[in-house]
Amino acid sequence: MQSVHIVSAYDEELKYLSKRIAAMGGHAERMVEQAIAALVNADPGLAQKVIRDDAVLDQGQREIDDKAIIIIAKRQPMATDLREIVGAIRISADLERVGDLGKNVAKRVVAVIEGRQPTSLFRGIAALADLALTQLKEVLDVYASRSVEKIGFVRDRDDEIDAVYTSLFRELLTYMMEDPRNITPCTHLLFCAKNIERIGDHATNIAETIYY
Repeated sequence: MQSVHIVSAYDEELKYLSKRIAAMGGHAERMVEQAIAALVNADPGLAQKVIRDDAVLDQGQREIDDKAIIIIAKRQPMATDLREIVGAIRISADLERVGDLGKNVAKRVVAVIEGRQPTSLFRGIAALADLALTQLKEVLDVYASRSVEKIGFVRDRDDEIDAVYTSLFRELLTYMMEDPRNITPCTHLLFCAKNIERIGDHATNIAETIYY
């Protein structure tokens, strides 16, 4: 829970970090949603938009880092405040990586389109992405509300993501073994699935940062 300070400007500086994290989180969610939509719907134009939008998250992380350094130098925070500021730095780094992972999926859209695969594979990718995005949204809600008691549910979801990823991995390998022509497009889908699974890992990192 945020403390209240005698210097109101200090509170505003801490609120700024929280607002920037919320903005980065929303942007990261949209990037991943659009990357998956581009993949499932064979939309290279949307994929290019995702790739371009990554610069916004990069800038957001730089702004949070710069602001946090200024606050630490000026206010010399202790205990809870210091943890909150350092936590904002860590969370912004995880969100920037989520954006990178969404961009990585978008970069493979054209290659996957050229070797169109069975609909079931894309359903599997979409299901995995839904789980990862749900976990990310939940952890960002916990951060915004400071409802630390809900962290356990967020972290438990990571096991479900891992199970779906393993199932999808096996399905993709089966298609690759059945027909050599499937190897290239399925390899791209494997990388997409791994990127999505890692989004869940970053959501777990954020949960741990909030908890500790």
